[in-house]
Amino acid sequence: MISSRIAGFHNLSRAGRLEKLVELGLLSEREAAELALEAGPLAELADNLSENVIGAVAVPLGVATNLTVDGQDVLVAMATEESSVIAAVSNGARACRELGGVFTEADDPCMIAQVQITGLADLAAAKAQVESLAGEIGKLCDACDPMLVKLGGGFRDLEVRICGPFLVVHLIVDVRDAMGANAVNTMAEALAPKLEGWTGGKVGLRILSNLADRRLVRARAVWRAEEIGADMVRGIVSAYEFAAHDPYRAATHNKGIMNGISAVALATGNDTRALEAGAHAFAATKGNAGGYGPLSRYGMTEDGDLWGEIELPMAVGIVGGATRAHPTAQKALKIMGITRGERLGRITAAVGLIQNFSALRALAGEGIQRGHMGLHARNVAIVAGAKGADIERIAKLMIERLEIREDVARALLDEG
Repeated sequence: MISSRIAGFHNLSRAGRLEKLVELGLLSEREAAELALEAGPLAELADNLSENVIGAVAVPLGVATNLTVDGQDVLVAMATEESSVIAAVSNGARACRELGGVFTEADDPCMIAQVQITGLADLAAAKAQVESLAGEIGKLCDACDPMLVKLGGGFRDLEVRICGPFLVVHLIVDVRDAMGANAVNTMAEALAPKLEGWTGGKVGLRILSNLADRRLVRARAVWRAEEIGADMVRGIVSAYEFAAHDPYRAATHNKGIMNGISAVALATGNDTRALEAGAHAFAATKGNAGGYGPLSRYGMTEDGDLWGEIELPMAVGIVGGATRAHPTAQKALKIMGITRGERLGRITAAVGLIQNFSALRALAGEGIQRGHMGLHARNVAIVAGAKGADIERIAKLMIERLEIREDVARALLDEG
């Protein structure tokens, strides 16, 4: 057995780490050389963005077309390996384009930092004490980031909660064009010793919350019944109602939304995990019985058309972290014409709604598998070893046979 304890592995160069993996028999020399080559021009950046780097994983970057958000057309950069996601956004956006596309609203970009205080004998008294110091707390927070204040952001509000045996202090901060984690975490750290002195308690955790429910974005669109069919309108509304009553369906409903949102986030260097955590936590209050439910809603207009809307936390930014450091993220923002974090949030929410509409349209109609079939067949053909024109040829033959499997693809390749 190979031990995972490799002393000094982190001190090795990228090439040295690959050599070590070859030495251990975990990679061949050819495979190590391929990993080094695949990292390409992003290799040095990868070294600085992560740890123990041996290469970089390339995810397809595409552009969704046809989307209009708040009266302005936008080409949307999306990074995803999942078949049909970008096509679904392009098709769903075209279907509502005639009625103006997607219209959005956005809250101010406020994030929450939490400071946990333990060891308090009188939680109510400590709560009142902290609340009385809101003005001083605001000044301390703003002093941590004068540039943020200069740009129009900074401390906005204080919320103090009794949470079981703890007192939890929420610092609510407008982070402007940033995602905001670093800014609010710095404020929480700076405030910790002050809170201990004021309350006599002991500070535990001090970190942002990814349930960014002070930073919601709402998006709405209408699809004509004559465009998608009256039966389809009823089918999509029924599919939504299923999700509203059943968390098992709601989880997959929301996963479809995040297919679009996470793809935009990844393309622009934003934190996909933070967005997903916030969205699913927010969804935990959306169900028919107050439990986990769908982030989007659908209904029928008086004219029989379909309306759809979405509301969810949208903690995205265009400054700081990988968004600013990664050259692909910068190109993605340029393609989208993004100069403000709020605009990125609005577009991202719109993509989530359109993605969801397209998934429900497929489910309520021919079923999801038929829509995925072509792209999935090509993936299987590639895995089986097909190249060039053979990829489409093998994929088409598998679809005709209704047998989309790697063994079938290999047999078709052998037949020539």
